[in-house]
Amino acid sequence: MTARERGFLLLSSQLGDPNRRPLTVPQLRTLAQRTRNMEPPAQNRDLTETDLISIGISREQAQKILSLLNDDALLDHYLHRGCRANCIPLSRLSDHYPMAVRNRLGDDAPGCIWARGDLALLALPAVALVGSRDICGSNLEFAKEVGRQAAKQGFVLVSGNARGADKAAQESCLAAGGQVIAVVADELERHNPTPHKLYISEDSFDLPFSPIRALSRNRIIHCMGLRTFVAQCAYQQGGTWDGTVKNLRFGWSPVYCYDDRSPAMELLQNMGAESVTTGDLHNFLDLQNSYSSLFDQ
Repeated sequence: MTARERGFLLLSSQLGDPNRRPLTVPQLRTLAQRTRNMEPPAQNRDLTETDLISIGISREQAQKILSLLNDDALLDHYLHRGCRANCIPLSRLSDHYPMAVRNRLGDDAPGCIWARGDLALLALPAVALVGSRDICGSNLEFAKEVGRQAAKQGFVLVSGNARGADKAAQESCLAAGGQVIAVVADELERHNPTPHKLYISEDSFDLPFSPIRALSRNRIIHCMGLRTFVAQCAYQQGGTWDGTVKNLRFGWSPVYCYDDRSPAMELLQNMGAESVTTGDLHNFLDLQNSYSSLFDQ
């Protein structure tokens, strides 16, 4: 791991310490943008408070950044723990870091993604599936069909590993001989990879579930797919709604909503999502998104 990769981990991760306060995504973005125009320190000279202040970082924030970067012993211990748990860190500079996430989120991409399983899946074309935990009927069949078709058409299925739509699509994909990337919002080390399945999490491998982590990981799911399919969604509430609306606002990937005529799906279609049925899934690449987004008007 290079010094720059270590820097991303030091700045963006709790490193197993619940009291550690790494930089937030906006803070990391600001730092990345400002350091691009900074004259690099001379060889063998450490970054100083004066260097950071010179590019517009406040003294208090500069001291915090330097304090985070000095936690080398904590980082080494955390990396050792991760290695023992077969959890691999991928900083934004790592070769295996998901390119779609890096390209679509830019400086808002997670500083580090942890992975457990076959890293080769991250380089393959993928489609994403999101949906409600309480799903049934034709919506459930739609989720399963997305999984089956992902396997049949040679796409990795990316989903959130939650009960309901996520698990139904993942199990259907694997049963059809496909491959799955599960973006989890709880402890990565709890999930044992099976053949053709990779688990990833944002920033840390040992953080427990939280609603904030669940919402945050949605942007990774939406960014990793060449297409994002919405099997079911609550009206103006919940993680599926929040992630899909943000996708439509920022254009991370084309969105296709199951045509269940629900108020939630109709509103998402008004925002720019395309309406599809189970019968439309025979060729993902043929699906078009010709609707102009509400956010472009």
